[in-house]
Amino acid sequence: MEENTNLTENNIAQELKNDMPPELKVAGNQRRDSEARWYVLHTFNGYEAVAEDNLKKVVEKYHLEDRVLEIYIPTEDVMTEKKDGTKSIKSQHSMPTYIFVKMIYGDDIWHTITRTRGITGFVGPKGRPLPLSNADVMKMRLERKLNAKVSFEVDDVVTIIDGPLMGQTAKITNVDAANHKITVIVNMFGRSNKVELHTSQIKALEN
Repeated sequence: MEENTNLTENNIAQELKNDMPPELKVAGNQRRDSEARWYVLHTFNGYEAVAEDNLKKVVEKYHLEDRVLEIYIPTEDVMTEKKDGTKSIKSQHSMPTYIFVKMIYGDDIWHTITRTRGITGFVGPKGRPLPLSNADVMKMRLERKLNAKVSFEVDDVVTIIDGPLMGQTAKITNVDAANHKITVIVNMFGRSNKVELHTSQIKALEN
């Protein structure tokens, strides 16, 4: 019976949200974003992607979209070379066993987050959440996902401005606007290679 009551309340809340004037929705989103802070979660080694996927499912299941705003796994592209001398670009986690979450934290969701499969707990004193300082957020460029505007399209030719391929010209083959990621084809060592980049790592090719 209680479950049906909660479902009804959720439906009512959603209807009210849908009927809200656009200007109030924007104001609400801005207030929500200003209250959120970045936290660090620890995961089992090699389970970063699993933990991210499971946390997204938990957020959806418990309707925490207004509390958990961003989930981010730091990655970097590195140049690798095989024994035969063939070189390629490989994306790897730059901070293994850690994922970053922007959220409006409260003790009411601590168990929900920490019991997510693949997550071992928050990084902080005695496992209690400790938000990153603004200086750390800026240093790690965690806000770039929100600030970057996806204006690129498939078949656009761009210049790579960050990472080991900086200065190279590439052609876009796929755009993941939701996660601000793009896949490009770049010619390296006489071969065409697919590389995934963040939108902040490219710019439109100057004519």
